Amino acid sequence: MSTGNLTLIRAAAAELPQVRLDDALQVCVLLRDREPQRYEAAAVRWIGRFCVEKHDVTLDDVDQARAAFALMRREPESALAALQALCAGP
Repeated sequence: MSTGNLTLIRAAAAELPQVRLDDALQVCVLLRDREPQRYEAAAVRWIGRFCVEKHDVTLDDVDQARAAFALMRREPESALAALQALCAGP
């Protein structure tokens, strides 16, 4: 996906009343690939949203999310799967 597509995604997201948590995760993945200098800030924002939006989040869940974002640069598939599982959790 090109940087231009990332610009289009940002513009579309600005038009929405709210971006779903799983969609915001995909934006983090795009930033990791296209704008790595912004990746960590996006990951931290995602974890904050995760804490607020998901019911019954535990410290273990937060630690798993943090670890998955840290792992994302080396093992993107397994990290993304872990984060998606957290999104889908109870």
